[in-house]
Amino acid sequence: MTLDKTKYISIGKITNFFGIKGEAKVGYDNENQIKKAKSVLMLDDESQIELKIKSIRFHKNFAIVKFDGIDDINDLLQYKGQRIFVLKQEAINKLEKDEFLIQDLIGCVVFNEQNEKLGEVVNISTNSAQDMLNIKNGFGQVDMVPFVNEFFPVVDIKNKKIIIRPIEGLLS
Repeated sequence: MTLDKTKYISIGKITNFFGIKGEAKVGYDNENQIKKAKSVLMLDDESQIELKIKSIRFHKNFAIVKFDGIDDINDLLQYKGQRIFVLKQEAINKLEKDEFLIQDLIGCVVFNEQNEKLGEVVNISTNSAQDMLNIKNGFGQVDMVPFVNEFFPVVDIKNKKIIIRPIEGLLS
């Protein structure tokens, strides 16, 4: 039986060990998602392994995660390079009012307040201040727009529609 991987989202990757006590150095996309996780899953085509999170702290843009039952480097080495997942529905349930899953924003069509189509979200980038929507217009140009309420008063994930209120010079 093959796992339905659409039911899961990746929240990070175990890049290395940290120290000698079995702590994992985890690269992550969204700090809130990894903070809220109580356990994570390792997936392959037919099975999953659940690892319960004992503790988590942040150090130099990485999460340092201690998993229950992993107490030294040797226990952790088998997971080095593995992506970690959570159930998509659990992640959605833990989102705040104005939070969205990145994968749900990609593919949304962007309209101005006059309902004119301006483009489509093709990617999300992150800088130190906020997430940036990468919006590709009809000419193939990509504009990076800060994903803040001031510019995006309406985000309708269900209908894959986003309304933008751009300031002059924000879009090409």
